[in-house]
Amino acid sequence: MAHGPRSLITGASSGIGAAFARALAARGQDLVLVARSADRLTALAAELTAKHDILADVLPTDLADPGAADAIVAELATRNIEIGTLINNAGFGSHGEFASLDAARERNEVFVNVVAPHRLTRALLPQMLSRRSGTIVNVASTAAFQPVPYMATYGATKAFVLSFSEALAAEVRPQGVRVLALCPGQTDTAFFEGIDEARVGRARTPDQVVATALRALDRGQAVVIDGWMNYLLANSIRLAPRSLVTSMAARMQRPKGKPRSPSAR
Repeated sequence: MAHGPRSLITGASSGIGAAFARALAARGQDLVLVARSADRLTALAAELTAKHDILADVLPTDLADPGAADAIVAELATRNIEIGTLINNAGFGSHGEFASLDAARERNEVFVNVVAPHRLTRALLPQMLSRRSGTIVNVASTAAFQPVPYMATYGATKAFVLSFSEALAAEVRPQGVRVLALCPGQTDTAFFEGIDEARVGRARTPDQVVATALRALDRGQAVVIDGWMNYLLANSIRLAPRSLVTSMAARMQRPKGKPRSPSAR
């Protein structure tokens, strides 16, 4: 059975988070699994413990709660669990005209996508620096590379994750800590439930996304975009005028039945 610092994964009950859990458990990593669904976390922990003979603690937590990250850190201290790898994967998106979207849900989106990973990183990074060893994976998105009309909050939160991760990677690399911004495109997860109109292109699988992340960590990369088509799209966007990119994104993401504004024609 593995010993030493564990890997903490948020959003671990399904999708990319669960794929990370399975991949790391296969490498002999002990885990701390965080998500809202206690039942799913418990089932996953039992599966991985039985299959790989690892330790897997579960911390059912709603990261939309402003105090969630602090509560996780406090519980880790109570259980005397040290974290060597932090995977900030939990996140969700919304789709529609910003002014008409549910205000509470938009606030929660910022807490889950930005505040929780920021606080967890700030709390757990000093331990890694003191050991001169550690890994942080922040799951951003290809949406981080340009404004996304009708998904304004989501795109902005992922732009924060990307910029924060790139800056932090440069700070801590000399001290032995790796930071990676993982940028998936459309992925076959529950992300699009309720916002099906926002789907664009062909979906990759969670296992493919995780494999991309693990290869990037082995190579010492600070940013990786999953999938060649996503890579080409994200980098071509950087070469185009920002106003043009935003206008094109507005056309692609406009809710069905919503008339085009003159500026978007």
